Amino acid sequence: MTGAPGAPTAPAASGAVGAAGAVPRELSTGELAAVFVRLKLTLLRNGLRRSAARKTVFVVSLVLAGLFAVLQLIGFVAMRGSENVAIAGVLYAGVLALGWAVMPLFFPSGDETLDPTRLVMLPLRPGPLVTALTAASLVGTGPLFTFCVLLGAGIAVAHSWAAAAVAVVAVPLALLGCIALARSVAAANIRLLTSRKGRDLALLSGLVIAVGLQAVNLGFQELGRSEEGLGALAPAADIVRWVPIASAIASVDATSDGAYGTAAAQLVLSAAALGGLLWWWRRILTGLMTAPDGSTIAAAPEREVGRGATGLNRFLPEGRTGAVMQRALRYLWRDPKTKAGLVSALAIGAIIPLVNVVQGTGSVYFAAFATSMLGMQMYNQFGQDTSAFWMVLQTMSTTRDAYEELRARAFALLLIALPYTVLVTVGIAFAVGDPDGLVPALGLSLAVLGAMLGTGAYGSARYPYSIPQDSAYKNVGAGQASLAWMSIAGGAIVSALLCSPLIVAVVMMKDSEARGDMWLLLPAGAVYGALLAWAGLKLAAPLTARRGPEILAAVSKG
Repeated sequence: MTGAPGAPTAPAASGAVGAAGAVPRELSTGELAAVFVRLKLTLLRNGLRRSAARKTVFVVSLVLAGLFAVLQLIGFVAMRGSENVAIAGVLYAGVLALGWAVMPLFFPSGDETLDPTRLVMLPLRPGPLVTALTAASLVGTGPLFTFCVLLGAGIAVAHSWAAAAVAVVAVPLALLGCIALARSVAAANIRLLTSRKGRDLALLSGLVIAVGLQAVNLGFQELGRSEEGLGALAPAADIVRWVPIASAIASVDATSDGAYGTAAAQLVLSAAALGGLLWWWRRILTGLMTAPDGSTIAAAPEREVGRGATGLNRFLPEGRTGAVMQRALRYLWRDPKTKAGLVSALAIGAIIPLVNVVQGTGSVYFAAFATSMLGMQMYNQFGQDTSAFWMVLQTMSTTRDAYEELRARAFALLLIALPYTVLVTVGIAFAVGDPDGLVPALGLSLAVLGAMLGTGAYGSARYPYSIPQDSAYKNVGAGQASLAWMSIAGGAIVSALLCSPLIVAVVMMKDSEARGDMWLLLPAGAVYGALLAWAGLKLAAPLTARRGPEILAAVSKG
């Protein structure tokens, strides 16, 4: 049927052009899915052609992931008939679903097809596009691993022919639910993931993984000490079995127990969740494919900038010191790698003492470890400037200029390190039930902080290295790893040696009659730390002024 003259025609989803003047034929949903699968394979193949190292990493990861998936499958089959196998299967399915939901937020560049905005200019309809992207998502190591685990869980809890029949439906349903969850979350946050904040989020993935591994480690330790074993997780499994995706595996277990009504409800719950995710995903795609992007929106009017300083800048000192502190604080807030390093130091510095407290081996003096993690941020101060260090170099004509530059950077770090040190020390002291150790531990922590600021300033001048900006996970320039190790490891060792007099004083006074005088360690540690920081800055200033061109060459390699 031909429309009226001048009426717009519906865009073809895709098509093959026939004879001259012929209208392109719209591809069916199946044909479009096949095109996207071939596109996914092509992207994967072309990515591996970039370098032999990338190909090696992919092959090794594929082999390891496949081996681990097979071991998981065999493990679930071996657990078949165990009393707690249903608990393990349901909880594992829930963890897999959680992983699929959060991984696109931290690894947005791992799959080029996660960004549907690249398809905006193509005449594609949301419905067939959802199906095609789902088919493309089934290609990869992640889906294969997930399928093996879900298959093993389904086999382990299926103890009848009826349960096996339900498993045939439940396992693919759970797999599709994981993929739809990941795709809808990625599509809903695609504006964030392709922005600077999204890159910041990706850089924090290592921190999230580290925290997760510590939580898993503590969980396994608690299970090992529990006489019930996996049975201790039964209350959690009772809740998770009614959470979509995990409920699909739970329906197989319910069928094995003869609870057919419960099994049907859990299976329907997973199917409804899958339908809801696909519907949400389709709505998001419709919005992304039709909404104007930033290039077609008029720029927002610029905000008027007042003449006076605002926020924290009002309290910074005048002159070079205040300007350098402001620049250093902006680096901490805006530069992705600097921010990731700071946040990682803050989190790890608090997590490690907390883990020791939970394990019963905690001590208030572990606060010094938290302080040292922040003190390490003083090392390689010029590396974060990269090639822009030449502008800083133009302003350092004398040793005094170099001293003020380094001192201001140390002051900027102290604005964060001092309250953090006090907060962590107070928290650990009350967590371990040792309020009497608070004062000496705080004094020792301040001494460690001062020592690391001083050695960090000297290491920044003596062992500078570049920080590559084109790699999210590479923090040292090519051929400069030894410089980084000498700077950080050497500085940490020297800092420990410099603080050894205070450490000896803490040990000797703790178990002697002078225990009541340990409060003196707080002012002593503060003064000693300030002297160490001052001495380090004084030693580093002439070295910085003298080695300016060498520093610029070193930090510009990345």
